[in-house]
Amino acid sequence: MTLGLVFLFIVILSFGIMGIVYINLLSKDARLILKDNHITLEYCNNMLKSLESVSRDTGAVTVFEHNLSMQEKNETEVGERNATIELRKNFDRLKASPGDSTYAHNIRNAIYRIQDLNQLAILRKNKTASATAENATFWLTIIVTILTIVAFTFIINFPGIISAPLQALSEGITAIAGKNYSKRIYLKQSDEFGELAGAFNTMAEKLDEYEHSSLSQILFEKTRIETIINQMKDGIIGFDEKGHVLFMNAVAENLFGLKEAEITGQYNADIAIRNDLMRTLLQDREKKELKIYADGKESFFIKDPITVNNGEQLIGEVIVLRNITPFHELDEAKTNFIATVSHELKTPMSSIKMSTRLLNDTRVGDMNKEQQELVKSIDDDIDRLLKITGELLNMAQVETGNIQLKLQQTTPEQVVEVAQLAVATQVAQRNLQLQLFVQNNLPPIMADPEKTSWVLINLLTNAIKYSHENGTIEITVKRDNNKVLFAVADHGRGIEEKYLARVFDRYFKVPGSIEKAGTGLGLAISREFIEAQGGQIWVSSSYGEGSRFVFSLPVV
Repeated sequence: MTLGLVFLFIVILSFGIMGIVYINLLSKDARLILKDNHITLEYCNNMLKSLESVSRDTGAVTVFEHNLSMQEKNETEVGERNATIELRKNFDRLKASPGDSTYAHNIRNAIYRIQDLNQLAILRKNKTASATAENATFWLTIIVTILTIVAFTFIINFPGIISAPLQALSEGITAIAGKNYSKRIYLKQSDEFGELAGAFNTMAEKLDEYEHSSLSQILFEKTRIETIINQMKDGIIGFDEKGHVLFMNAVAENLFGLKEAEITGQYNADIAIRNDLMRTLLQDREKKELKIYADGKESFFIKDPITVNNGEQLIGEVIVLRNITPFHELDEAKTNFIATVSHELKTPMSSIKMSTRLLNDTRVGDMNKEQQELVKSIDDDIDRLLKITGELLNMAQVETGNIQLKLQQTTPEQVVEVAQLAVATQVAQRNLQLQLFVQNNLPPIMADPEKTSWVLINLLTNAIKYSHENGTIEITVKRDNNKVLFAVADHGRGIEEKYLARVFDRYFKVPGSIEKAGTGLGLAISREFIEAQGGQIWVSSSYGEGSRFVFSLPVV
């Protein structure tokens, strides 16, 4: 079809271009004859007529003068200018001597010479126009002949190009309709018909495979898939595109307390009316963790909804309840182990701490400088170990959900005072300046003073570590509607934007951190403590300029 339209376009374009070209050439030749020569002949005739009355009629002089002036503007042929100049001289003399017939005779001769020149030009240009017409006829005849031959060949072959593949396709479809799936179409073409034949052959092959597949094999595969699904430790339930139940494996039956045979084909919303777990799954379509009581114990599952599409068309949905109970059990064992080990370590470390204090007491005995440095190193290491075990114990408390809060009315000033005293020594050692901006008449907050002070101390300790020598740390406390905001700002290296979202994650340390011995738990525990009291905690930072940690707690 494209070739046919292209050929038609070429035919129309060829005739159009040739016609326009030769019409323009003929028009140009005709225009030259009319403009250049025929008008000059009219001027000459008018001058001859008026010449007879020039001697007795002043109007004839005016007519002659006008036509002569027009002729002087239309000198187009070789020799015509000289004849026109001679005509003008004799006419001027005739006007000066109207009775002299010699000038009138010379005027007629000049006019006749101008007429002869233009008549010869008309004959010459007429031959040129005739030659152009003959040339146009010749080339148009050649083009018509060539295009006619090509069109005739196209007419003979083009229907067969289209009809042959269509006929072969029609025969193939008829054969397929008669369940002759061995039928194939072979076309030695790489166009659309070739692609259609390839698609037809693929379809016939698939139909042939389907026709020769045994029902027992299909049933066996179906049974095998059902067995695999039922043996999985994850609960699986499938729905069609309208929400009707298609299948449910054994684990899902146990979790839902339903039988597959009883609910197959039922609308899931109708089941949700009488089943809490189904209602929970339908109300919240997002992937989330669920705690379900099954097999006489609490089990944990991750809901993983999967939409099934055929191309862009939704054909169903499968909800997989992945059993993560073993991971919870391992995590609980890990938490208990950390809590036990941390608790058991605190006693001997406290004993070592007491021993270092006794060694530092001069009443026990004097030590030399090297011994004092060794005892100080032991004391610093014990402090770090006590801090780490304390954080691990707090995290174990958080992970087990056993955060013990002593909520009571507390003034923000009391929390700030405790934290300020706790870090005073560190601030002095680094030659830092601690600036307080506490709003007047702050209302009391409902909080655990000990844990809130611990959070503020942790934020101040981090700010001290990352501040430059002789730097400044600001503590800002102010009211914000029904909350009180506590902010700690430093002017240290800051945190890159890509790490801000992870600073409160457990065990996360910002790459390049100056602290190597920390656990990465301080901020994670701080978030748990603050959120457990109904507050929020967040951070903002500009890399190279410092960081600002803020937490809020509700007023009484």
